[in-house]
Amino acid sequence: MKKFLLSLAALLPALAFAHIGHDGGYHHGSAFLLGLAHPFTGFDHLAAMLSVGLWSALAFQHSLRKAIAAPAAFAGLLLIGGVLGMAGVNAPAVEPMIAASLLVLGVMLATQIKLPVAAGAALVGAFAIFHGLAHGSELPAEQGLAALSGMVLGTLALHLTGMLAGHFVLRRHVWLPRLAGGAVAVLGLGLLSGAL
Repeated sequence: MKKFLLSLAALLPALAFAHIGHDGGYHHGSAFLLGLAHPFTGFDHLAAMLSVGLWSALAFQHSLRKAIAAPAAFAGLLLIGGVLGMAGVNAPAVEPMIAASLLVLGVMLATQIKLPVAAGAALVGAFAIFHGLAHGSELPAEQGLAALSGMVLGTLALHLTGMLAGHFVLRRHVWLPRLAGGAVAVLGLGLLSGAL
């Protein structure tokens, strides 16, 4: 069953890159697909979403209920941030906060720090608001909710992929998550230095 779930998770990026047309799909009713593909289209998005799932699986390996708290908080607050962004709400330092999220998530993963469930969910959720604000402000008002729904689903798929990878890696290569976390932290540091 685990191999089947891992294989299924590996297919998610291919599904998300489905062709939606040269006009972004908005005139063909595929705003949902565009939103679904969005988390897969940038390395920073991929790194953040996968890191949340991977860290959660490693930090709470003995409790699925605890492990899903941070991914659920991220997805929920991404949705709220997206709605606020669509409504025109602006926050200072959105791009630096997105870069900082990668730095912090990378450090959390590299060090495999164990935070209380509520603290971990609050931390990743706070970062998710900034991710949502950035993406929500880019969405077209007429089909923004459809695109945002797809984006949240794509985010959850990446969280699930990260959690499955965390479960798979945990028993085999303890140093791989540390290496991945270090790479994500370096990416975040690079983006942060460029954003300031």
